[in-house]
Amino acid sequence: MRRIFLTLAVLANICMVAALVLGIQVGDPLAQGGADPEVNARIGTHMLIGLAALTSVTLVHALLFTYFMGTGRWLEETSTAYSLSSDLHKANQKLKYGMMPGIMLVFMMILATGCLGAVADPATAVSLAESTGITDATLHFSVGVLTWVVNLIVNFTQYIRIGRNTLIVEKVLAEVRRIRLERGLAVD
Repeated sequence: MRRIFLTLAVLANICMVAALVLGIQVGDPLAQGGADPEVNARIGTHMLIGLAALTSVTLVHALLFTYFMGTGRWLEETSTAYSLSSDLHKANQKLKYGMMPGIMLVFMMILATGCLGAVADPATAVSLAESTGITDATLHFSVGVLTWVVNLIVNFTQYIRIGRNTLIVEKVLAEVRRIRLERGLAVD
């Protein structure tokens, strides 16, 4: 799972960086009265890549949570079937539920980034510039960069948790192997 997660997380983060870079390259959305076709095309591309980033980041987190749910269920059933201590299953649950705050934080930040992108659109009647003291575009960009950094940190902690969960699974497999050998049962 580590290799799959790493590959997908890297791709999702590349998508986030692409959205950031494309956002920087948009230009002045008010050029030619908002009718500059090049600027409008760049805005459209930025929005599509931003939506792809939202989708891919969410998918990576959902996939990882599903992995932990599946291994947790397997650990629970195997521990019951072989009368193993519930400590390893509890350790898996601690790893799984320990990821939830980070996943939710990233998801909320991605949604906030998208909402601030809508506010940064000059055609929008809403503006946060007076209350924040910075332009809407700068606020959108700043939250976008912060979201990317937080996502990197969360991905790093998730990668570590996958490694710890792998050790738990290996311990259960070793214990099951030992029990099956003691009972004269096939192990492969």
